[in-house]
Amino acid sequence: MAPYTDTAVTGMTVGVTLDNGITTAYLYQRCFWPCDELFAAQIANFLSCGRSKLVLRTNIPSTASVVQEQSGGCLHSPAAERNSAHIIELVRSYAPESGNALEVASGTGQHIVELAAAIPSLMWQPSDIDETRLNSIVSRSLAKQLPNLLPPIRLDVTDKGWSALCPNQDFILLVNLLHLVSEAEVKAIISGISQSLAEDGRCVIYGPFMRNGVLSSSGDKAFHQSLIDADPDIGYKDDAWMFDLFSRQSLKIIKTLEMPANNLAFAMEKDNTN
Repeated sequence: MAPYTDTAVTGMTVGVTLDNGITTAYLYQRCFWPCDELFAAQIANFLSCGRSKLVLRTNIPSTASVVQEQSGGCLHSPAAERNSAHIIELVRSYAPESGNALEVASGTGQHIVELAAAIPSLMWQPSDIDETRLNSIVSRSLAKQLPNLLPPIRLDVTDKGWSALCPNQDFILLVNLLHLVSEAEVKAIISGISQSLAEDGRCVIYGPFMRNGVLSSSGDKAFHQSLIDADPDIGYKDDAWMFDLFSRQSLKIIKTLEMPANNLAFAMEKDNTN
């Protein structure tokens, strides 16, 4: 890894570039995010803290993330393939027509590559914390060479300062993560999403959730139990708890949608009236 470049207060470049194409906290010239001294100092301080604080849990059940290795460094998720069309349609319905779009925890990269191809008016920024998945995103990105798909960034969204690295996002997408982290980590993630969104920015969160404290299918009950058996801090979050958290973080629900495989999707907009 090369050392991160010195803060360029008058420019736009702050970050660490890895030799394999992964970029950590790197703000690209073509995104042209404003950078004053305070903002640049915040980023430099964040970077100087060293590696990410997020605990990469290795004891979660194998059913929580079924990923297959393919040639060329790509990973393949059957679940991502199954829900890809639904997520593209969901994003088309609720994302703004243009602007900067961040996907949190891009995983194998299957979704964001297809989204960038399907919605070329948005500039897509992939992210993840796991190096193997970041490499997969790089491989998929290089194969497609899409002009609106940026190199992935290593991003720990459970760190309270993460939004400083991704400011003024017009759209944020988060798929199938919140059941794999603790409630405290969910709070950091949602707070960061709110801070990262631009005025009137939008967000879609997709995944498995309880409905008013109830797991409505035997499959959900078994999966949730397997998660908390592996780690009592993780598991399905309740939709009512999520609604309260969204409200406290100035995220206004546009619509809650029932999705395939008993998932939920929350489409939200930054509420600037609070």
